[in-house]
Amino acid sequence: MIASLVTLLTTTLAVGALGQAPAGAVVPEPPRPAFYEAPATLPSANGAVIRSEKMTFLLDPLDATSLVRNANRVLYRTTNRAGRAIAASGTVLVPNAPWIGVGSRPVIGYAPGTQGMADRCAPSRLFSEGIEYEGIGIEALLLRGYAVAMPDYEGLGTAGVHTYMDRVSQGRATLDAIRAAQRLSGTGLSPSSPVGIMGYSQGGGAAASAVELASTYAPDLKVRGAVVGAVPADLARVATTLDGGLYSAFAFFALRGLSASYDVDLAPYLNDRGRAVSDQVEQECVFDLLNHAFVKSSTLSASGRPMSALMEQEPFRSIVEAQRIGTIKPTVPVLVTHSALDDVIPYAVGRQLARSWCGRGANVWFSTNLAPLHVGGIVPQTAEALPFFEARFAGLPQLSNCWAI
Repeated sequence: MIASLVTLLTTTLAVGALGQAPAGAVVPEPPRPAFYEAPATLPSANGAVIRSEKMTFLLDPLDATSLVRNANRVLYRTTNRAGRAIAASGTVLVPNAPWIGVGSRPVIGYAPGTQGMADRCAPSRLFSEGIEYEGIGIEALLLRGYAVAMPDYEGLGTAGVHTYMDRVSQGRATLDAIRAAQRLSGTGLSPSSPVGIMGYSQGGGAAASAVELASTYAPDLKVRGAVVGAVPADLARVATTLDGGLYSAFAFFALRGLSASYDVDLAPYLNDRGRAVSDQVEQECVFDLLNHAFVKSSTLSASGRPMSALMEQEPFRSIVEAQRIGTIKPTVPVLVTHSALDDVIPYAVGRQLARSWCGRGANVWFSTNLAPLHVGGIVPQTAEALPFFEARFAGLPQLSNCWAI
């Protein structure tokens, strides 16, 4: 699995020079498939399915997985951070084999990790191309018999800029993807299906936000627990770690995505090169990581100061603080995992998230591992998720280790 991820992360695609539109404006992209275009009028309910279509789900050259999985691409209604109804796309995967567990088949809302910013990066498109790295991570869930609902998030695949790292938008899109899966005909799922939430890295942030928001935004969902790994709960600390490193592009994704969500024009804060990079990253996927590796944000800013300094002034200070995760108590058990060797999301950030939730009275188990770097941390998380969900769906309590964090 690690080798597959490393291969994806080190594949560099050529990206041509782009014109310098005002930073924050939507950069023209190749036409989207018609499936991803929202209708003029959206359904009234969050999670309502607008349309769906069968899709291939390539985990092998012959796509044998499609013989045992009911794979659908979905377009559904959700509500973004600003309270506007939007269409988001996603994927629903359901094993064809009958559910052999207690009760009805559970559905896991699986929030994907960083995909990129361009519409072509949407997991619901990449699955059918055989290059969606999260396919490996969810395979164990499908083999257990769970259904999986995976959002593409706001603006990823659909119209507009992907609001990367927007806490509320990502959390809501994840919860509404679960609702869409439960309402999709032919899957055997229903609103009474027990629910789990899971994600790592960007997906860890989305899953953590989803479990915080579930009791108020989606009280109809029967959420039993959540597994969140390498959560970017404190963006200011994460940005400092990323600056000038291998994963610098992730910080540029966040700057672009959050400025779009909050309608902030970045142009005055960037120099010519910065504006060009801001436009370029909107056209890129995670495979294009090396295009911006080891680029220091100070070389892109109009003032010559790093992004960390930009985050200390308004409106960015308030925007970044609004993305903090850990301020709302989850009402279900949560497993928080983090590698002490993580080179992207500082281990201390994950530990502080667990402490914050514990301080609010949440049922938390914090699990430290020594997996190599950020990429490696998803392996122990996946291994721990299976017994966690097995216990939650069986109605067993989780023993908290808040006293030891």
